[in-house]
Amino acid sequence: MADWGPVLIGVVLFLFLSPGLLFEIPGNNRPLEFGSMKTNGKAIAFHTILFFAIYSILTLALHVHIYTG
Repeated sequence: MADWGPVLIGVVLFLFLSPGLLFEIPGNNRPLEFGSMKTNGKAIAFHTILFFAIYSILTLALHVHIYTG
């Protein structure tokens, strides 16, 4: 049986936390921008740390598993 939990969590978080797609913290002109489709280095670093923190909590601490097969 394959464990698809970490894969699914990673894909969903990547979609939601891509800087500039839905939101961007910090934005180019404001602290929070929505749907700007632009990014900067600070936003990339922040979203990377946020992705790692949420992914680690969901996969390691909460043991989210989705089995198929």
